[in-house]
Amino acid sequence: MAKAIPGPGMAETVRRLYPLPFRALPAFVLDMTERYGDIVAFAIPGRRFVMLNHPEQIKDVLVTQQHAFTKSEGGRTLKMLLGDGLLTSEDPLHRQMRRIVQPGFHKERIVAYAQTMRKIADEWVSARRDGERIEMASAMSELTLRIASVTLFGADAGAQAHAVRDALHETMQAYTLAIGPFGSLQRRLRFLPAVRRFEAARARLDRVIYGLIAERRATRSAHDDALSLLLTAEDVESGYRLSDEQVRDEAMTLFLAGHETTANALVWTWYLLAEHPDVDARMHAEIAAAHPHEDPIAYVAQFDYTRRVLREAMRLYPPAWIIGREAQRDVMLPGGYAIARSTTVFVSQLALHRRATFFPDPLRFDPDRWVRDEIPAFAYVPFGGGARRCIGEEFAWMEGTLLLAALARAFRFDRIERAPVATEALVTLRPKGPVWMHVIAR
Repeated sequence: MAKAIPGPGMAETVRRLYPLPFRALPAFVLDMTERYGDIVAFAIPGRRFVMLNHPEQIKDVLVTQQHAFTKSEGGRTLKMLLGDGLLTSEDPLHRQMRRIVQPGFHKERIVAYAQTMRKIADEWVSARRDGERIEMASAMSELTLRIASVTLFGADAGAQAHAVRDALHETMQAYTLAIGPFGSLQRRLRFLPAVRRFEAARARLDRVIYGLIAERRATRSAHDDALSLLLTAEDVESGYRLSDEQVRDEAMTLFLAGHETTANALVWTWYLLAEHPDVDARMHAEIAAAHPHEDPIAYVAQFDYTRRVLREAMRLYPPAWIIGREAQRDVMLPGGYAIARSTTVFVSQLALHRRATFFPDPLRFDPDRWVRDEIPAFAYVPFGGGARRCIGEEFAWMEGTLLLAALARAFRFDRIERAPVATEALVTLRPKGPVWMHVIAR
C-alpha cells in the first residue's frame, strides 16, 4: 500500500499561487516545507505536483529512476528561448550534446578560462576607487558578462555580448508569464505586448548569435573560445557535427548559465559578507596570506575558507533555485510514496537548503558548517544531480572563487541601505531591486 503524501488542499493552493504561480512559488515552497517536511503534494486545476525535500527521494528521481522522468513544463517553456540546448533537451539528444560540449570544460580548458577570469578581475579592481558607490547587482553582471563574452564568444565580442545580455534579461522577465496558468494561451496571442516584447528580444538574440556563427564559418580563423569549439566539435561516437541552430542553442545555454548564475551568486555573497564582518575579515585574512601562483588551480587551492563562503552563500541563495521533472509513468519512491504518471515532481533548492534537518540553524550564514557538520549527498544540489548535473560546475567554482579572491584582496563592500534585500525568483534567484554598496579600500 502506498503512503498518502501530505499537503494543502486545492483551494488553499490556488489562493496562495494565483494569478502568477511562479512568482508566488518561493514563499509557498518555504511554507510547505516547514509544514509538511520531506514530501509535499499539491494541485491546481489540471495539474498535480509533488515537492521532494529528502536526499534519498531526490537521488531516486535524479539518478536511480531518472529515465522515468523528463523535463517539466518549466523546462519545456525555456525552449522558447534556449531551443534544444543542454538545459532543455531530452535523451538521446542530451547525451550526444553532452559528449560534444564536454571537451570545452576539460581541465586544460578551465585553466585557460581562469587566466581570462584573473585578468578581467584585476582590470575591474584597478578601475574602482575608495569610497565609490556602486550597485552591486549591475556591477557583478557587468563583470561576469565580460568573462562570459571572452570565454564564449571571443575577446572581440563585447558589444554583441551586451546585446545578448540585454535581450536575455527581457526574455526572462516574460518567463514567469509564459509558465503561468494561461501561459500556453498567451503565447499564441501574438498581439499581446508581453509576447511581442519576447519575440522581438529573441529575434535580436538570434541576429547576434547567428551573425557570430556566420562570421566564424566564413573566416575559418582560429579562436580560443567556446563558440569556436562548438563549431568544430564532433561526436566521438557518431562523427556528428553541429548545425548552426544547435550551435546557437548551446551558445545561448552556456551564456545564460555562465553569466547570469555566477553574477547572482556573487551578489548574494557580497550581501552576506557585508552583514557578517567577522566572516569577511576571516576570508580576507586567508586571501591576503595566499601566495601568487601562475597555475590557477594551485592558486585557488589555497582558498579553502573562501570557497566555503561561496558554498554557504549558494546554500542560502541558490542561483538555480528549482529543478522540475515530469513522471512519464507511475513511479514508487523510497518510503513507499506513489507518483502518478504526468505528475510534476520538483526540488526547490531554496527550500531544501534551508531545512534544519540537514543544516542546523539553517538561516545562519556559517561557512564552517561545511567542515563541522555531516551533510548528506543530495541535501545540497546547487548544480543539480545525476546525468543532468551542470556541465559548467567546475567553471563556476573557479570563476566564483577567483573573483571573490581578487576583489576581496583589494576591497570590502559596505551596504548603504540596511533593509534586508528581498529575492526575485525568475529563471534564477535574483535580488529584488538594487543592492547599493560603498567600495572601501583594504
